[in-house]
Amino acid sequence: MVLQGAAQRPARPALKTRLAAKGFDGTTLLVLPGLIAVLALFIYPFLYGVVDSLTPQAGAWYENYRRFFSDPFLYNTISATLWLALPVTLLNLLLAVPIAFRVRLMRRQRLLTTLLVLPITLGTVLVAEGLLNFLGPQGWFNRTLILIGLLDTPLRLTNNYWGVFASLLITGFPFAFLLTLSYVTGIDPAIEQAAATLGASAWRRFTRIFLPLLVPGLSVTFCLAFVQAFAVFPSAVLLGAPAGATRVISIAAYSAAFEEYNHSLGSAIAIIMGAVQLLVVLAVLGLRGFFYRGSASGTKG
Repeated sequence: MVLQGAAQRPARPALKTRLAAKGFDGTTLLVLPGLIAVLALFIYPFLYGVVDSLTPQAGAWYENYRRFFSDPFLYNTISATLWLALPVTLLNLLLAVPIAFRVRLMRRQRLLTTLLVLPITLGTVLVAEGLLNFLGPQGWFNRTLILIGLLDTPLRLTNNYWGVFASLLITGFPFAFLLTLSYVTGIDPAIEQAAATLGASAWRRFTRIFLPLLVPGLSVTFCLAFVQAFAVFPSAVLLGAPAGATRVISIAAYSAAFEEYNHSLGSAIAIIMGAVQLLVVLAVLGLRGFFYRGSASGTKG
């Protein structure tokens, strides 16, 4: 009887079959290492930073944030960083789009692309050192202008806003250009050829065909390039005025953590820095959605 009951009992599915039924197949297992890496390298440090920012050396749990937003020397770093990051990102995007359109039609595209992205391999410190020698009071740029009689005294292009701006422009352009080029080359040339055959001018082809197709890519490129520029640190120290106009928020976080030895305040400033970046990214993505809704309503109309 016991053997007969065991024979009538349905066989239990294999472990692999049960896991697959719950969505744990081979692809899911391949994702697990990446998920563990994200947890270890981003989520845990982020949560640790949040907790650290809420445990100040003295005062209530919000003391670090109160101090930041009540001290102009601290909260003005937000506007100083935005004043650098936003114009640099916009200019890099405005330069990357036409250059990417031109490069995609050239025969030696690979060679030119390599030359344009070369600054990204140099690093921000080396670029900053080079600009100090090139744009400094005794640099090649000023000496050349004085030699040909265009200037009597050197222009001040370092240790101020413009030095940091030039450095961010040089190091950020390859990043924006590569992303833009990938989006531009992904558009089927037959679409443009069909529009040209129907008599559309180059400007109309760009605004009516390319721009709507590029908006998703350009918005993502803007967000990534902005985050990169907003995190400026070496350029602001080497080419700017760390205690003046180019005292960016990353310098404030560094000073709090490693000069004042107030790690909790440094964590709070880092959290604020991330929150500002997130707000700008959400605003850009929201504008992208607004653009698509406007395009859709215009098409229906």
